This record gives sequence, C-alpha cells and structure tokens, in this order.
Amino acid sequence: MQHANRTSRRRAVIAVICVLGVFAAFVIRLIDIQVVNASQLQADASDKTSGELTVYGERGDIVDSSGEVLAGSVMRYDLSVSPANVNQFTRTGDDGKKTKVSVEQAASEVGDIIGVSGKDILGIVSDALDENADSLYARIAKSVDVDQYRAVDALDIPWLYAKKHPARFYPNGAIAGNVVGFVGSDQEPLAGVERFMNTCLKSQNGTQAYQRGKDGVAIPGSVQTTQPAENGGTVKLTLDSDLQWYAQQRLAEQVTATKGTWGIVTVMEAKTGKIKALAEYPSVDPTNVSATDPEDRGARAFTTPYEPGSTFKALIAASLIDAGLADPTTHVVADGWYYPSNGAEIKDSFPHGPMNLTLTGVIAESSNTGISQLGEKMSAKDRYEYLQKFGVGTKSSIGFPGESSGVLHPWEKWDNQTFYATMFGQGLTSTAIQDVSAYQALANGGVRLPAQLVEGCQQPDGTLTNAPSSDGTRVVSENAADLTVQMLESVPTEGHFGTTLQIPGYRVAAKSGTAQQGDGSGGLKSTYIVSMTGMAPAEDPEYVVSVTIANPTTIRSSAAAAPTFQQVLTQVLKSYDVPPSTEPAPNWPTRF
Repeated sequence: MQHANRTSRRRAVIAVICVLGVFAAFVIRLIDIQVVNASQLQADASDKTSGELTVYGERGDIVDSSGEVLAGSVMRYDLSVSPANVNQFTRTGDDGKKTKVSVEQAASEVGDIIGVSGKDILGIVSDALDENADSLYARIAKSVDVDQYRAVDALDIPWLYAKKHPARFYPNGAIAGNVVGFVGSDQEPLAGVERFMNTCLKSQNGTQAYQRGKDGVAIPGSVQTTQPAENGGTVKLTLDSDLQWYAQQRLAEQVTATKGTWGIVTVMEAKTGKIKALAEYPSVDPTNVSATDPEDRGARAFTTPYEPGSTFKALIAASLIDAGLADPTTHVVADGWYYPSNGAEIKDSFPHGPMNLTLTGVIAESSNTGISQLGEKMSAKDRYEYLQKFGVGTKSSIGFPGESSGVLHPWEKWDNQTFYATMFGQGLTSTAIQDVSAYQALANGGVRLPAQLVEGCQQPDGTLTNAPSSDGTRVVSENAADLTVQMLESVPTEGHFGTTLQIPGYRVAAKSGTAQQGDGSGGLKSTYIVSMTGMAPAEDPEYVVSVTIANPTTIRSSAAAAPTFQQVLTQVLKSYDVPPSTEPAPNWPTRF
C-alpha cells in the first residue's frame, strides 16, 4: 500500500514538472516573440502585409513666350506578358456570360490596339520560351498612351501586365526642336533646353505605403504618403512658336532650293535682346530623334562658328566713327586690289578699276580694299577691343550646351594678312548668335544687351527664378551706332540686290556676308557660308534678323540668303504690328 502511494506521488511530481516545463517553454517563447525578436518579427509581418508605391513627379513644361507648350510630360505604359502563363482563359462579359478566349484571339485583340500583328506578339512569347521555358517576362510594347492602355486593360487578359512611367511629349514636333532638345529613353536630358535647364525642369518621385489583404489589394484607407512627389518647374522661353514655324518653313525652302547643307535664321528684339525665333535646317524632331543625322541634332546657332565675312564691315565702320577716325562721307579710292606696305594682299570679290567711294559707299559696294584702307587708321589693339565689346570671341550668357566662343586671336598674334582680314570678317570666327547680338548693339543705339532665350523658371509655387540679366554694355556711342545703321540702308537701296531686300513702307538696313571657308590646312575650300543680317525700321530699329546658309551651290553668294531675310523680316513687322516708317532716309552719298 505504501509502495503504491509513493508511486502515485512520484507520478504527480513528474506531471507537475512537465507542466512547469511546458509553461516555462511558453514563457520563454513569449519573451522571445514579444521582447527579443519583436522588431524583426514585426518587420517580417509588415513585409508580407504592406506594400509601397512610387508616386511620379512630373517633369516641368517648356513653353514659348505666350505659354504654348513645346515640351511636356505625360504618363505612358509598357506592356509585358508572362510567357510561361500564356494560355487560354475564361472571360466574363458585362452580361455575366463566360466565354473561352484562345491565345491567338487575345494576341490579335491586343495587336489591333497597339498597332502590331497578333503574330508578332506570339513570336515574342515563343522567343522568350525558347530561351527559358519558365520565363515570366517579355515586353510586347513600350510607351503606349493612356487610351491604348485603357483599351488593353479592358480585355482583362490575366497574363498581360502594364507598368506606367512618365514620358516626354513634344506637340509641335520639329518646331524649335534644335533649341528645345530632347531626353533619352530613361528620361535623362540629352540636348538643348531640356539639358541646360534641367535643374528647373527635373522632378522628384515620392512614395506611398499601404496595407494589403490576402488578395494583394490595398486595404481601403490604409494608403499613406511617406514621401510626397515634387513636380519640376516650367521653363518659359522668349521664342514665338508661330514665328518660329514661319522662319523654319522659309529657311527649309531656301536651303533646299540653293542646295545648301544647313541654315540658320535668328530673330532678336533690338531693345531687349530676346530671341523671338531661332530656326535651323535640318531640324530635329524630339519625338523621333533617330530620324535626324547626329550632326543635325544640336543648335548650330550656338555650336558652329564660321568666318562671317562682310557683315563685320559694319562693326569696323561703327568703331571708326566712334573713335573719330571717319564718318559716312569719308573718302577712299578703292581699287580691285590693295597692296599695303606690310606685304599683305587684299582683293575685292569682283574685278574693277578705281572707285571713288565714301565710307557709305564702301558698305554699299562691300569693298574689302576700301574698308582696309580706312580701317588701317585704327591700331590693331583698339580694333581688337572694339570687336570684344561687340561680343566676338565670347560665349553668350545663355549657357547653351556645347556653345562655342568662336575664335578671336589676340591682336599681338595677328600676322600682316590677318591685320586686314579681320576688317571684313575673315581671320576670325563667330557664331550666328554672336552676329545677331553685335547687330543688336547697332540697332539699340550702341548698347549690346545679353542675348536672352529663357525668360525664367516658374517654380510650382509660382515664384520665378533664373531670370536673366538685362544689364547692357556700351559698345559705341549712340551717334556712331545711328550713323552706321543709316549707312546700312544703302545696301537695300543702292547695293547689288536690287529690290530683293526692300519692304514697302519700311526703311531697312542690312549687310551681306560671303566667306570662303578654310580647309584646316591653311588652304581654302571651294564652298562658302553666306549671310544677310539687318534690321527695321532703320530710323528706330525694333527687330534684328540674321540669315545664314552654308555651302549653297546654285547661288554661291549672299544673294542666296537675301530672299529669306526679306520674307522673315516682313513677317516679323507684320506679326508685331510695327508701324511703317514716317521719316525719310538720310541717303548718305556713296561716291565723290
């Protein structure tokens, strides 16, 4: 009996120990869960029941002076399939009726929407499976628009997926394309305003966190913004898109007609320095960049320097007048050749005997020998400093990617020929922007203003940043500038262009340029870059227009640029309601 009692007590003790052991194990496990590994377990649970979404910020718009969008942002969708899961499926109609949909039918339906054949889609699936029988991804379309995405989504195909992302659109295509620039497939800016104003335009993506149910769908009310998205600012350009379109059309016609290789038209407000049009041909369409040769995708107005030729005679004339070394009636006998004492040789563009010209006549006849004889009255140092003040050899303040400063060698390095050649736009190089900016100084009473392409960056909160400076630089006196413009009126009235440059009712001042280009080895090419730069109304200039055409073959002189100059300047005066001239031209004598 006592043995039985002892056995029972032992069993009871063992049972109690076991219960205490189990209880202790639970306590230890509870401590481990709630204290030791609580953070990790919570994080693991959160990973399984929560998700994160990217909230895309919008890249800012690029607009013209009136607010018309030249570049904007839009959502696009990449479509993909899971090849290993591509199979027949059941579709439930709006009436609740269920129908079987074959793979071929589904592919055909999608193809009809995105503009490819169903056969092509099936080929993508087949290729992916050939590489990997368990493939879960193959892209069938890139950057479809919202309407296409919605139509595809409505097909309710279980193995078809869409991933959205922001993309760039350019509603005007190639209009101002060389200026606006473009972005890459990864939305990184590659050229033009898109690139050099990226600090303004770029956006910042945000994030949203949410809790999801067993089906993976976000639980209503659980979505929280953890990092707000930030939109980019709006870049407002000085361009007038309507004028830009007109200039590009006329330029393309003339470059094609003269069988040139490229051309530039620039229109600038004389009293502000704002660029109203900057047309180029060939032009790039930012929506189809690959269709344009790489050398034609930039803005040559900024990046391509060339010897400007005789347009620079106006700058030398203004400098001489400003220095008190000449006036519009100063005499010079200009022969077909001039042989200065330093051994240089200067010739005019056409053979002729001695001509008794005034400085005005030198401009009208575009005489190299005449400007050389008058220009030698000024030292090389002084002439160099005047050219610098006109902006030659210096980049503009715009900051365009790849902009060239041109070449203006220090006057100490000029050889005997260069001493004279720089008087008629050779022995140096400049860009189209520098040329039009120099003439803006003449049109603005001798004050050169910073060239403006961007009016500023409008931030999402409405504040305006990046406003350009409007501080001008006095180049020559107002009198010297006005007299030079008056002399330039002789080119349309008494030059070699007949009535080509004239605009009824307006006094027009202009100067031609024809420069044979160097071959890089000390010789000259057989091709020319020709130009025409001028302004109107001459008595109080409002706009400056410059036209440059490279390598024309049917007309190998500045006459190739003259019609486009007249057409664009006429359109400018009409577009901005510039009143006709009311004062007669002074008609300075061209001969004595």
